[in-house]
Amino acid sequence: VQLQASGGGLVQPGGSLRLSCAASGAIYAVAIMGWYRQAPGKQRELVASITAAQYANYGDSVKGRFIISRDNAKNTVYLQMSSLKPDDTAVYYCNGDVQDHAAGSFYTYWGQGTLVTVSS
Repeated sequence: VQLQASGGGLVQPGGSLRLSCAASGAIYAVAIMGWYRQAPGKQRELVASITAAQYANYGDSVKGRFIISRDNAKNTVYLQMSSLKPDDTAVYYCNGDVQDHAAGSFYTYWGQGTLVTVSS
């Protein structure tokens, strides 16, 4: 199982950016998918997560600015980021709890990270 994140880049303060993360490989089901971020010198923190039933949860610092969504048919999770601030600068990682066969256990897989830089 692999998670491939994309969509990072340089954006000006106040701008928007959309991240995508697609899971591929031996997948029977994907439960929670999420986005985390890690800024230089800081711990990794939850940005947002979403269940297969589309229930979303957000970190306090991004509430009202970021929207997480997912396409279950494509095993893909998205993060629409708006009103970006310099403090949002970080490497963003996606993850997913994946079951590779029926009645199997769920394991957490991580994507490789994509850099988001918010700067003028």
